[in-house]
Amino acid sequence: MRLVSTNEKNPESHPQLANPESPERGNAYSPLKGHAIAHSGTVIGLLAIVLWGFMAGLVRLVSESFGATLGSALIYTVGGILLLVVRKPTPIRHAPRKYLIIGGIMFVVYEASISLSIGLASTAAQSVEVSLVNYLWPTLLVLMTAAVSHRRGAVWKALPGAIVATIGVAMAVGGGSLNVHEALRNISSNPLPYALAFAGAFIWAIYATVTPKMSDGYDGTTIFFCCVAVVLWLIHFTSGEGLPATAPGIGGYVALAACAACIAGGYACWGYGMLHGSMETLAIGSYATPLFSTASSTVLLGVALGAPFWIGVMLVIGGSLINLWFVKRQTR
Repeated sequence: MRLVSTNEKNPESHPQLANPESPERGNAYSPLKGHAIAHSGTVIGLLAIVLWGFMAGLVRLVSESFGATLGSALIYTVGGILLLVVRKPTPIRHAPRKYLIIGGIMFVVYEASISLSIGLASTAAQSVEVSLVNYLWPTLLVLMTAAVSHRRGAVWKALPGAIVATIGVAMAVGGGSLNVHEALRNISSNPLPYALAFAGAFIWAIYATVTPKMSDGYDGTTIFFCCVAVVLWLIHFTSGEGLPATAPGIGGYVALAACAACIAGGYACWGYGMLHGSMETLAIGSYATPLFSTASSTVLLGVALGAPFWIGVMLVIGGSLINLWFVKRQTR
């Protein structure tokens, strides 16, 4: 799925945060990150990456049973209920209005775009392709950060990773080659999913850039998640898609429950990991998500992908790691 920054809570509600001289037993304290690092917190955070890795394949299975719009609405409805149970939000009156409006809109648009892009894909193989397009967001994030940093040559230094990642996506979409005409033909056959996936990547890069400062420590993930469900229901009712022609089997309901649990559980685990685990380890681990997501999708959907496609996946990961190296150099 994606790398998100969970806002830090009030240190007074966590003794290990308020008193750095006495961290929890067995934990290392990081004054830079402002919290005691527990290995269990890091492991739980990494579990989010595993859960999100199943998202693309499960969303596709749900859409095949319930339809793209109804399936997406059901996923976020069930997931929202789960989040309300395991991650009860802080009263909304404590949230900055600017964060609720701007951050909420971007979160809703991103999640709806990604879910619908996978569901609206013509084939299972195409759904894997559009999910890979979404993983351009780390590259776009680095480019945006470089552009607004006003550092001389920052954008040029960020370009190598961006080019490598873009070539990887082009190989995956182009049927395992760098044939531009083949890639364009593939996209033009069903452009909406690709457009939604790219728009989602672009929006999430902006979200990750602007919301940490405007949130003022408030985490609105659970509230935003429920808003996604509302918007998806509105899309479903206005789309005219209606109910599935045939009643979904037990497999469809199992996929629905599993998908909702993976997405909502991923957010819950990631939030815990960001508060109690190693952020650097989680950041590095998140770059393996495209590989795990593609691998799990091939198993869940029974899609056979050729070696060139896997090379494209590795190029996307490689480009993201180049970007990570660039960011580390910039912050030294």
